[in-house]
Amino acid sequence: MFVKLSNEYAWIVPSCPLVVSCLTGLTAFLFPKVIKRFRRLCAVSNISSLIIAMLSSYLLFRQQVINHSIQQYLWAWVPQNDICLETGFLVDPLTLIMSILVTTAGSLVMIYSDSYMRYDQGYVRFYAYLSLFTASMLGLVFSPTLIQIYVFWELVGMSSYLLIGFWFARSTAAVACQKAFVTNRIGDFGFLLGILGTYFITGSFEICELCDRFTELNSSLSVNPIVANIVVLLLFLGPVAKSAQFPLHVWLPDATEGPTPISALIHAATMVAAGIFLVARIFSLIQTLPLSMSIISWVGGVTALLGATLAFSQKDLKRCLAYSTMSQLGYMVLAPGIGTSRSALFHLITHAYSKALLFLGSGSVIHSMEKLVGYSPTKSQNITFMGGLRKFMPITGTTFFLGTLSLCGIPPLACFWSKDEIITRAWLVSPPLGWIASLTAGFTAFYMFRIYFVTSEGDFRANDIISEETFLYQNKISLWGDDASINKGVGNTPSYFYLQGKEAEHKDLAEVSLISNFIEKDLTSGDTPQLQVQPDVVNCCLDLPYPKESDFLMTLPLIVLGVPTLLIGLVGVNFTQTETDLDLSSEWLIPLTNFLEMNKNPDNIVELLKDSIGSVIISLAGVFISFLVYGQNQFIQTDITKNFRFLGNSNYVRVIQKWSINRGYIDYYHDIYIVRTVVYLSKLVLLFDQWLIDGSVNGFGALGFFSAGGIRYAGGSGRIPYYIFGLLIGIILLFLLCYS
Repeated sequence: MFVKLSNEYAWIVPSCPLVVSCLTGLTAFLFPKVIKRFRRLCAVSNISSLIIAMLSSYLLFRQQVINHSIQQYLWAWVPQNDICLETGFLVDPLTLIMSILVTTAGSLVMIYSDSYMRYDQGYVRFYAYLSLFTASMLGLVFSPTLIQIYVFWELVGMSSYLLIGFWFARSTAAVACQKAFVTNRIGDFGFLLGILGTYFITGSFEICELCDRFTELNSSLSVNPIVANIVVLLLFLGPVAKSAQFPLHVWLPDATEGPTPISALIHAATMVAAGIFLVARIFSLIQTLPLSMSIISWVGGVTALLGATLAFSQKDLKRCLAYSTMSQLGYMVLAPGIGTSRSALFHLITHAYSKALLFLGSGSVIHSMEKLVGYSPTKSQNITFMGGLRKFMPITGTTFFLGTLSLCGIPPLACFWSKDEIITRAWLVSPPLGWIASLTAGFTAFYMFRIYFVTSEGDFRANDIISEETFLYQNKISLWGDDASINKGVGNTPSYFYLQGKEAEHKDLAEVSLISNFIEKDLTSGDTPQLQVQPDVVNCCLDLPYPKESDFLMTLPLIVLGVPTLLIGLVGVNFTQTETDLDLSSEWLIPLTNFLEMNKNPDNIVELLKDSIGSVIISLAGVFISFLVYGQNQFIQTDITKNFRFLGNSNYVRVIQKWSINRGYIDYYHDIYIVRTVVYLSKLVLLFDQWLIDGSVNGFGALGFFSAGGIRYAGGSGRIPYYIFGLLIGIILLFLLCYS
């Protein structure tokens, strides 16, 4: 009976947030004054719709586990004789797992946003965009055809454009949303060409059918291998842009210009997850082509390593986490390339909850910092202004520490199980990729604990924002935490700067900005800064302000996300050590209630942990190095620490630091060779259009205008003989032209 119900009611999941989003946006447009009075009601309706979608997903998933069925319902969308476009719903384990992931993460983000965006003028608009975003992603995962996937694929891109540029009055946000939109258009164009190519080869847009036909044609050598690889790589170009793979990753770090809740949703369960979902959906098609598999695996490996190195020296808290997402997405793309799409999806799930926890935790920190240092992202998101936050914000600090441990691959947290699977498989398939995956794991532990030590341990540094030591530390801190270059002889008197709301920020921050610009200018030129601290600014406050823990609506999602960060990794682990390959098409998500039945032999668990010792040691080494570099001032200071800090003066370390701060110089060359080239070609096309296309049309128009004027004046007397004479001349010329 459920097979019928599942087909009939699967539409509820994407429709609930879509309908509420449209109603919210329409009401806000037609009745802007009325909607302000009921803004909280709009939030409740949007949250409730997504909770209904989440419960529906859980019910469908429960029945699917019982019935072990894949259900598909299609109806004609564009019926034609030569081509028939269909639309409908596909209900299988992959669909329902992604649906649960999107709805659970989206619900928590919406609850969190009620407090985070409470005083924003675009509160109602934000919820309308947020519901549209989740509805687009849910529509994508339920799509049974490539055409329907492409429609929702574009809706996901449009929603991300609206949310990244939500604060469009800020120039950086406006540029960031345009950058994300244009970069994704490159991948989407390739994706569209790949869809047309698969239809040319298989004659179908339905995913299950075209994968079977493509595999059959490729195995029988009925299709040219070069054409087949080109088509698959064109399809893969869509996930390259959507999931921020090298070289189309440049939009992801700038996407943090949007509100922090949307950053959490983009990096956890929606936009970047769409690319991984598509690769998993068409994996049976990809795995028949070894060349494409190899290219995909190396793209993922390079992206993982590149993202980890670019995160080394970033000062913006959200941008550090963005490069972390890029690196972990590289793992997820690497996994299908080496033949294990199951591990990619497993890591997608574990990473989603951990990264949502980290981003929402960073939002809690930023929300608290804004009350102290103002609303400029260069200050409220700057990790060098933070420190000791775990003491002042215990819930945020503890949950952030939990997410950090998980992302570093420390057992038994979630990401350990999935990341270890990918690393183990990489070593078996390709040792070079194994080295890259293992090295990236160590780098991940290093930069994640760098973030934790600098933000959560030690002393709170924002109160010293205008002192010489703080500004020099901000601009001179090296990759390895060396602060020997700070001139201790100038201005040892501590100074405190207290901001209370926007009025104090605008009144007092002008003088502080002058001091900051003065120091930055001297540091850039290499001169020794001479800072004269004003006594009235130094003594402007005696009671020092400190961050405070966020309210209940912001800490509740952090606590809830801490549970899957701890336990979700156990759900996808095969503790039986059997030869059966558990994947998403079977029952690879093992219910926790069956653990005792499946694990009667504890030796299986011991064997599994033994196999993961190598990756754990690498991660712990990264944690230890980060502790020596950034954590010694907070805890201990030994001889080995002093010796290790000598590396901070090496040219090699400084090269890595500059590489990270300048984003690997990729944006620089991207601007020179791509952006400027496109602008130059656009100007040439504009000139061609204005002078040749428009010029020829305008020229013929002008010729007709002046010719008619001349004829009008020539025959201005109105005498018929003149007209007859002109007619005869024209006839004679036609005869001569025809018979000459």
